[in-house]
Amino acid sequence: MKNLFPEEAPERHTLSILVDNEAGVLGRITGLFSSRGYNIESLTVADVTEDESVSRITIVTSGPRRVIDQITAQLDRLVPVHSVTDLSELGPHIERELALVKVAGTGEKRVEALRLADIFRARPVDTTTQSFVFEISGSTQKVDQFIELMREVGLVEVARGGVVALSRGATAA
Repeated sequence: MKNLFPEEAPERHTLSILVDNEAGVLGRITGLFSSRGYNIESLTVADVTEDESVSRITIVTSGPRRVIDQITAQLDRLVPVHSVTDLSELGPHIERELALVKVAGTGEKRVEALRLADIFRARPVDTTTQSFVFEISGSTQKVDQFIELMREVGLVEVARGGVVALSRGATAA
């Protein structure tokens, strides 16, 4: 018998959530994800108003369309939430991620690390005779690719800041 409801392919979505900046809000939102078995691939939080009363939580998650719709509806019902915007559904938007990448090496490996950093527009923020710490920002794919190339020349450690995103155009999302 033919399956009337074929399994949907997972889609990557970036959610922008404006919330009251108060204790426990982040726990309630992440609790909603964990209690239902939804994965958070990236999470960033920062206040966005001058009086620090509202924060923007940016969450990257993946799942079938119906699951993303369910997540959005459940988030929208939480009391401290002002708005939930699925930037991936809204249309064109800008996403950036920041990472610090520590690379050790001498000689040719050191030269190669600097050459690759220049190509990726990563900037050295700390330098010793044995290592560098590079700061790189850009799309998640760009950061991933830079880290992968640095593995070959002496990657030591990575710290990633998570995705931040805004819709394009003059209106707020």
